[in-house]
Order: sequence, then C-alpha cells, then structure tokens
Amino acid sequence: MSEARLGRASLRKTVADEIKRFMLENRMRPGDPLPTEAELCLALGASRSSVREAVKTLAALDIVEVRHGHGTYVGRLSLSALVESMTFRGMLSPDDDFQVYADLVDVRELFERGNADRIIRALSPQHLDTLDSLVAEMEGQGPGDGNRFIASDRAFHALLVEPLGNDLISQLTLAFWDVYSIVSPHLNLMTIEDEKVTVDVHRRIVKAARAGDQAAFVDAIADHYAPVRRRLAAARSRTGHAAT
Repeated sequence: MSEARLGRASLRKTVADEIKRFMLENRMRPGDPLPTEAELCLALGASRSSVREAVKTLAALDIVEVRHGHGTYVGRLSLSALVESMTFRGMLSPDDDFQVYADLVDVRELFERGNADRIIRALSPQHLDTLDSLVAEMEGQGPGDGNRFIASDRAFHALLVEPLGNDLISQLTLAFWDVYSIVSPHLNLMTIEDEKVTVDVHRRIVKAARAGDQAAFVDAIADHYAPVRRRLAAARSRTGHAAT
C-alpha cells in the first residue's frame, strides 16, 4: 500500500502498528534498543517522516522511549498516558471531576480489599516496619505539609501492594493514586481533621496486617474509603450534582 493512498493519520497508525509488531516478533524487552531510524525505514518499507511520526505516537504512549543523542528504546510501559487522560477528563468538567474521583476510590479499594489475604501473607517484617514509619511521617506533618502528607500516603499504598509481585497491580495503583491526588484538591474534600482520621486508619491497617487478621485488615480498608465517599456525596450535593 503506497503512502500516497493513505491519510497522514492512517499512515502514522499503520507504521506504529508495524513497529509494535517488529518489537513483538523480535521478543524485545523494556530497555532494549530499537533499530535506527534508517534501519526501521528499510525493514518496514516506510519513509523517514512516517517512521518519525509513528515513533512520536508510540513515545507518547510510553511504548518506546526516545533518548536524544542515544537512540530509541523499548519503553518501560508505564501508565503515564492513562494518568494524563483520566486527569484531563476529571478536570474537564465538574461532573467528570466527581465521577473520576468516585471511580478511582472504587478501584483503589477493590485492589486492596480484594487482595487482603495475599497482601497480609506477602508483607515481611521489614515491609511492616516501613509502613509504620510512613504512618509516623504522616502523623508528624503539620497543616502546611499537604504535599508531604500526600507523598507519604502514596508511598504507603504503593508499598502495601508491592510484595504481591504483580507489576500491573503496582502500576495501576500508582496511576490511579496519581490521578486521585491531582483531581482531589480541585474538589476541596480534605480537611485537617480528615488527615488525623487518615493517620489512624493507616495505623489500623498495619496493625491488622502485622497480626495476620484479615477481617480487621478488610474493615480498616473499608473504613479508610468510607469517609471519602461520604465527603464526595456531600460535595456533590452542595454543587447540585446528583450522586451516582
């Protein structure tokens, strides 16, 4: 099929698909170098401009990584594109703001409650000690330490699922958390009192995990997200949006 018969967007997608097929057929792994632009042109029968545009598309999706002066490599396949897309959706309109937030709360709780038994069995004493340290960090931060509080909270939830050894769950947890933390401030849902409650429930999560008490762990996770849902429902009511 000649490039003259294809639209620019269609051609870019076709060449991008061919590059992905090349990566799969050659069993390439994240971090592996791709052939040079000239070599890709020859292998795919495409022009330099087509390959260049296709690579830009794949780079935006983190499928490939362009290291200027070094070449193009198979990407680490992060979910940054998902984060940007969901964040934009959440900030595009008030209705989407609330819906994205509610969806993220559901997904985050699903990951942690649904894997409660596995998480408890996988957490080592060192993991538990680190989780306790993160709770202490959250407790020791003052009213003006919002960003540090969020960073500690994020690290806590990332470490909670890390021992599962499931890269997809870990990446999705961080991706959803990043969207959550970006969208949340625009809804003005968190207060200083909420931070105190958050510290307490995180401490209960660690205590239950250390005791191997799955029921207490699940209850603590549920209690962690229940106030978020109540504040979300109240905020929707104040702004005149019907709850879903």
